[in-house]
Amino acid sequence: MGSNVFLLEDDYFLRDGLCELLRKESYQIQSAQTCEQARQVLLRSSFDLLILDVMLPDGSGLDLCRALRSQGDDTPILFLTACDEEYQIVRGLDAGADDYVTKPFKMLEFLSRVRALLRRRKTAVSTRENMLLDDLAMCFNKQGEQIPLTKTEYQILNTLIRHRGTTVTRNLLLERIWDCDGDYIDDNTLSVHISRLRDKIGSGHIVTVRGCGYRWEEKP
Repeated sequence: MGSNVFLLEDDYFLRDGLCELLRKESYQIQSAQTCEQARQVLLRSSFDLLILDVMLPDGSGLDLCRALRSQGDDTPILFLTACDEEYQIVRGLDAGADDYVTKPFKMLEFLSRVRALLRRRKTAVSTRENMLLDDLAMCFNKQGEQIPLTKTEYQILNTLIRHRGTTVTRNLLLERIWDCDGDYIDDNTLSVHISRLRDKIGSGHIVTVRGCGYRWEEKP
């Protein structure tokens, strides 16, 4: 299954074309045309890459990017901008973007930047405690010690960390993860995986929110 990519673009024809292009590359795509639609999608789902237009009917992709970064979301962000002036590009990078392409752009260049961001993607859990979730090696690095994870454990931990500080519902986890054979796991199996994760990395970071789900917390 390909990486999960979110696209925010208000131009119907460009959005439709990019979605088709990305699906042909085997990416899983969700899209929106306004900031408000994007916020609703991002509340329900997590992604491996966000592609954001800058100028939108109800706001700016820059403001959405700043809001995500302030919430601790470090998903790679690629900006689509119609302006190639240096100060506009700097604004995007200062807002927390990882890269940008200026319109009009060549599709091969666009795909190259998408692949580069997905290859480089690593999730820093807490620099204070020197912990890192390594997407490439699919392991959890805690104070220099590499802790190997199963595919399902990795998917659970990746989702929790990308939403750290907020509660991730059990339903969302069940929608986002699958076992090694590509089959979705059930509710009881999820509880077993959570228990195993706590045994491996310590129980203090994965907090149970009764009747709802789980939350990743960093120690002060």
